[in-house]
Amino acid sequence: MEEIFKKAYEPKEHEGVIYKIWEESGFFNPEKMIGAGLTHEKAEAYTIMMPPPNVTGILHMGHALMLTLEDILIRYHRMLGQRTLWIPGTDHAAIATQARVEKDIYKNEDKSRYDLGREELLKRIDVFAKASHDTITSQIRIMGASCDWSREAFTLDEKRNFAVNTAFKKMYDEGLIFRGLRVINWDPKGQTTISDDEIVYEEREATLYTFKYACDFPIPVSTTRLETKIGDTAVAVHPDDKRYQDFIGKEYKVSFCGEELNLKIIADREVDPNFGTGALGVTPAHSQIDALMAEKNHLPMVQVIDEKARMISKNELLNGKKVLEAREIIANWLREQKLLIKEEKIKQNVATAERTGGIIEPLPKKQWFVDVEKEFVPVCHAGATATASRNNTDPVVSLRDDKALQKTSLKRIMKKSVESGAITILPEHFSKIYFHWIDNLKPWCISRQIWYGHRIPVWYDEAGEVVSVGNEPTSAKGSGVVMQDPDTLDTWFSSALWTFSTLGWPKETAELEIYHPTSLLETGYEILFFWVARMILMSGYFLDEVPFKKVLLHGTVRDAKGRKMSKSLGNGIDPIEIAEKYGADAARMALVTAAAPGTDIKIEENKIKGYKHYTNKLWNITRFILDNTETSDFAKLNEEVVATTEADRKILEEFAKAKAKITQSLNDLEIHLAALEAYRVTWNELADFYIEASKKQLEDPGIKTHTQKLLAHLLVQALKLNHPFIPFVTEKIYQSLPHKNKPLLMVETW
Repeated sequence: MEEIFKKAYEPKEHEGVIYKIWEESGFFNPEKMIGAGLTHEKAEAYTIMMPPPNVTGILHMGHALMLTLEDILIRYHRMLGQRTLWIPGTDHAAIATQARVEKDIYKNEDKSRYDLGREELLKRIDVFAKASHDTITSQIRIMGASCDWSREAFTLDEKRNFAVNTAFKKMYDEGLIFRGLRVINWDPKGQTTISDDEIVYEEREATLYTFKYACDFPIPVSTTRLETKIGDTAVAVHPDDKRYQDFIGKEYKVSFCGEELNLKIIADREVDPNFGTGALGVTPAHSQIDALMAEKNHLPMVQVIDEKARMISKNELLNGKKVLEAREIIANWLREQKLLIKEEKIKQNVATAERTGGIIEPLPKKQWFVDVEKEFVPVCHAGATATASRNNTDPVVSLRDDKALQKTSLKRIMKKSVESGAITILPEHFSKIYFHWIDNLKPWCISRQIWYGHRIPVWYDEAGEVVSVGNEPTSAKGSGVVMQDPDTLDTWFSSALWTFSTLGWPKETAELEIYHPTSLLETGYEILFFWVARMILMSGYFLDEVPFKKVLLHGTVRDAKGRKMSKSLGNGIDPIEIAEKYGADAARMALVTAAAPGTDIKIEENKIKGYKHYTNKLWNITRFILDNTETSDFAKLNEEVVATTEADRKILEEFAKAKAKITQSLNDLEIHLAALEAYRVTWNELADFYIEASKKQLEDPGIKTHTQKLLAHLLVQALKLNHPFIPFVTEKIYQSLPHKNKPLLMVETW
């Protein structure tokens, strides 16, 4: 027996060394496995693309959970002998990363991005992103992730940039990407547009004002945003509201707080007759709903708030004021004019930007959009096939409509991908949420007014006309006549290509043929719409196939009281500090055993400490077995063993049941149940029951040799069953057993 087993297991002494052995073996790469004869080249492929962590800092417990769940599945399928690929990567996370660097620059140098200029700011961001990337990839290794580092990708690297530009051009040429003037979500703090999905609603107290525009104006209205009323061009009422029937279609000129307004009374079924006065002041430039009303009724659009959330007004008292100041000025004016009928305090959901916390201002701006409803005749783009699956024997469901040349839309592609059963979302109730989101999906605004990210590949002449899309025109170089669009693309546009851009698309590669569609996407339920749905959109459009066959959604990692972890609460747990203190295996077990699909989990340090005892228990089991056996080659212990005693029969039966249950649970993606079963059979059955029973059997010369062999056999089986969950300690033990070939447990047969 090796000396190391004579003392307690110390994870930090072994985990780094073990990971280095794994990585240097090359067996994270499925082709190396094939070359070593450990996997057959015709074996079924099992592929996962790692959801790329943002290069904005360090990993948190949510990342640790994701890495743990995916690594468990990868290790299991690798041991099954499948052609197993897990591609790692990081995301440039444009808005978040630029905001973080800008904040640091302003704090340290009192300078804005405009003081530095685009080129200098991008240099600073690149340095920050590189340092963050290096930290993150180091942390991924600490958690034991057995991903193929030779294929690592970054959403903003050269290959992904080529894929993004190719995708943009193809969609532009098909008319699915367009530029138009629309009311969008503007983040004054981040100085950029954001999508509907990047909005966080916060409940805040507000004042609901009920007022009349003028003494002789017939209809009072209610609003919480008085400052926008100088941009009103109509008042909308419900067509069935009997109070206002006689006014529909009439127009009124009023003088309102220094602005001359022309208000038309219109009828619209979107108006709630039971809210406020049942009448709505229509501000087309500062509300997406009002903009639709204005379009239907041919109303003008008057912008009264700018990009810095300051007023645009002919009234000097209002012009240039912040919106909250302007609100109070108008409220005072209404009071003076005796037009303010009522003020009442209410609770209101305020739209804020997820990344910066800025209050959203709906503004009319010319932006780039993906048209999800436009109909088109699908064409088979590069790398596409819809006849047979490339990585198993299941047929691929074509995402085109049934008739060969029948038109479809991106919305229908997204819906059919799940509706047809080509993709299974787990837990199942998230499918209903997915369909509801698609049914309400509007054109996707993909342009962002920031400098970091994939720059929109469109060039204009001096007149503002598009002269090139996808590639810089030759005439642009050095001429100064042609200008590239200054905006960048929404981060989710590039990450939506992740499953196939990481496999060489837009080129037709062997990897794309073998590993796509991927087997599984495992990610947090909070990005079902941000990322999952958009990957389905892109893969369906470009490849006419789904990007993955199953989606497994995990919940949010919370503290012991069920609170979300945050800096403000001071309740965060650093997974790397935990790994340093108790070992990555303990952290992994604490996370996975609580991670029922789709549900939030509670985690506390004491629970992690408890699983440190589990790794040490396995260590002690090994010490006992090595002390009491004379087996010279553990590699031969896969042969059938026979029960001699009742205890033998029971333990073999328990291990057979455990292996079947763990296997079935992993196949069903009930990973927490698999981990709990591995724990049960190891601690309760092997340690508490059989090792105690074996002590007496080892004293019986008639069955001693058999008991020794069975103990050695059970140890190997326990190491295999536990390996996906606690890979470091199991690998260290396996490497320390008497072997003639010194194999890696990581590539042993399940």
